This record gives sequence, structure tokens and C-alpha cells, in this order.
Amino acid sequence: MSNVALAVEGLGKRYRIGTLKARPRTLKEALANGFAAPRRNWERVRRLSSFHDNDERDVIWAVRDVSFELKHGEVLGVIGRNGAGKSTLLKILSRITRPTVGGARIVGRVGSLLEVGTGFHPELTGRDNVYLNGSILGMNRADIRKRFEAIVEFAGVDKFIDTPVKRYSSGMYLRLAFAVAAHLEPDVLIVDEVLAVGDFDFQQKCLQQMDEVAREGRTILFVSHNLGAIQRLCTRSLLMRSGVVVVDGNTADVVKRYLATAESDAPPAQWLDLSSATRTGSGAARFAAIRYTSGDIAVDFRPSPGGRLEVRLRICATTILSRVSMALSLRDQNGTKLINADIDAIGFRAVLPEGVSEWLFRIPHLYLKPGTYQLDLWLSDSTGMVYDRLQPALRISIVDPSTNTLGIRVDPRYDGPVVCDFDVSQAHLHQCAPAATHDAPE
Repeated sequence: MSNVALAVEGLGKRYRIGTLKARPRTLKEALANGFAAPRRNWERVRRLSSFHDNDERDVIWAVRDVSFELKHGEVLGVIGRNGAGKSTLLKILSRITRPTVGGARIVGRVGSLLEVGTGFHPELTGRDNVYLNGSILGMNRADIRKRFEAIVEFAGVDKFIDTPVKRYSSGMYLRLAFAVAAHLEPDVLIVDEVLAVGDFDFQQKCLQQMDEVAREGRTILFVSHNLGAIQRLCTRSLLMRSGVVVVDGNTADVVKRYLATAESDAPPAQWLDLSSATRTGSGAARFAAIRYTSGDIAVDFRPSPGGRLEVRLRICATTILSRVSMALSLRDQNGTKLINADIDAIGFRAVLPEGVSEWLFRIPHLYLKPGTYQLDLWLSDSTGMVYDRLQPALRISIVDPSTNTLGIRVDPRYDGPVVCDFDVSQAHLHQCAPAATHDAPE
């Protein structure tokens, strides 16, 4: 147990779901509520006293029966879809939220970066918050002073370090919060979605800093939807689903399991109704339905590297719209746009009739490696005013045509996001010139 930095056993967090009673609008309602309060309070106590674990009618478990150990110097990734319980788990381990059952034992100081500015006092300056956070971690002023310049330089807020942080932008807030968490040398660093905010340069700085922290032998618990960052930093990962750890193992295997089990919003060759999809735009025209196929029955009509992809779209317009721009794009699991099929690029402008029309996008050769991808849809006028945008509209699976799988097996053809056709042959035979020799200095 001496080499264990974090031990979690049977951890669970349960929330009672319900609605808040509306505030009284009149004096009469307030008086009526006051007379009824004793009875309501007695009913609440009666319900709580009779509550037991088997009563699940108005209860949700955000985290349930989670157990694992993390050794000193180990970097553990936690992945899963939204609502899987990742953030709740980290809040419990950071002592922000108390567990309902179970417990966790942490050896040493814990530094957490869960949300932008967590742990900062908005009325204090950046300088004061650095010293405050250091004190919370148990450091004295001399130790904090030694690291202060490095923190400010990393965050890039030297001109504003004596300004109250309530006046910081979200980017400044995040940079300073991460710099404090990473430089004040906690024994266990807990980071939740730090890469979700900030530009590319800052994300790379964060990754490099966490690399350095890991090399120093400190323990990191890292939650992110950026699977590339998870694979770069973490040798071991947990996959969570509905509050439960379903896989605990090698990061590469866990990521492949996550991608292989990610459900597509629609199977190929079937129409998907988009009427209830989350979207933005004016609504003058909207994507009503989508259907995709590769046309290849050998892979169940799913697209494959080098094969074609056809996407049919039904668009509903409230009136006739001319000079309309539309596009579909494919992104990888890190959110990187890999393909953008925009009709502007081929000089085509659509005219949408009033009512429903059907459109076909055809990509003859899709050179993406096997995996799960996000398909986005865009519809606008010629000035860029958005009629409808779905990001994502659905997820699609590109499969290995030889196995009809997502390419989980190791295959050098798929080492990278894009597959390329190539050949190699010997062109010429030349004699190698003798290598030059150099006398060693005396």
C-alpha cells in the first residue's frame, strides 16, 4: 500500500431528483404556504426516514460502486460520454462533493483544476489568488515566491497580475488557474477538461507541462474528451458509462473499446429524422432527415477507406430561397475537421423550393482510416447568415473492408487519420561513395 497515491473503494454519489416549488406571487399565497409548512416538513422527514437503497423512483446515481488504485507517478485517464459521471468522480476526489457511499484515500497534497477559476476568489487579484491557493495546498510563502515568476510567465498575465480576477477573460482565468495547479507541486494533480477552453498554443503548453509533471513522478488524474491527449499522456485509462467503470486497462485498448462501442445515431441506408436534433440558425430552412450509405453490401453499406460515401439530405424551407450554401463535414474524435464538402468550393449555389427537397452529396473516394467520426451539417445564405447548423448531426463508422470492423487490430495502413494509395520499386542502383574519414583532434 506504500506505493499507492490514491485508493478508491466502492465510491458512489446519489442525487434525489425533483422540482423546486415556485416562489409565492402574492401575500395570500405566502401566508397559505406558511400555514402548510409544518405539514410539508413532516412529510419530508417521513419520506427521508423511510428511504432505502432499493427505492429508486426519484433517485439518480451519478457515480456507483467505483473502485480503483492509482500508484505514485502514474497518469490515469478517464473517458466516457457526457453524463458518464467523470466530473462527479473528480469533484468527490477533490473534496468538493461528499460521496453517498464508499470512500477514497489520497496520500499527499491534492491540486485540482475542475472548472475555469475553481478555487479563485473573484475580488482578489491574480497575485493574491496564487498565494491563497498555495496556502490551501499547505505551502509557505517562501515556496510560493520561488515559483511565482514561473506561474505568471506560463499564464501570460504579468500585466494584469495585480488586477482582481473578476475582470479577467475566461482565457486569462484558465491560464492562471492551470499554471497555479501545475506549478505549486501537488502530490496528486486532478484535471478536468482543461483542453476544452483555450487556443491551440495554450493547449500544447498544458500538455507539455503535464508531461513534465508526470516525468517528475507526480500523480495525475486526467479527464478529457480529447482522446489524442489521453493517449499521449496516459498509459492507463478508465472508461465510464452511467456512473460505472466498465473498462480499466491500457489506454490504447480502452480508447479502442470506447470508439468501437460508440453508438451511431443512425445505421447506414436508413433515414434518420432530424426534427428533434440540437441546432442553431434562423430556421428559414432546416435539415429534416439524413441517410448515408457506401452502396457496398459486403460491409453492410458502411463506408470504408477508399470507398465511396453518399449522403442524402431532406431540407424543408418555409419559402423559396435562392443562392443557398450548404456543406457537410467530418471530424475525428478530437474535433479536428478532416473533410469539408462545401458546395461553394465547386461554384454551386442551390435554390431551395418551398417545402421539402432532397439533395445528394457523393464523395467517390473516402480516404479516412477506420473509426468513428462526427458528421456536421451547415445551411446558410450567400452572406453567411445561418439557416441551420447541426454539430453533430450524427456519428458514422468507417470500417476495415477486410474485417468489417473499426480497425481495432494493428494495421500499418491505418497509421494516421488519412489512408493513401502508394507503391514502391527500385529505381536505380548506384555505388556508394566511401565514407569520409576525419582525424580525431589530438
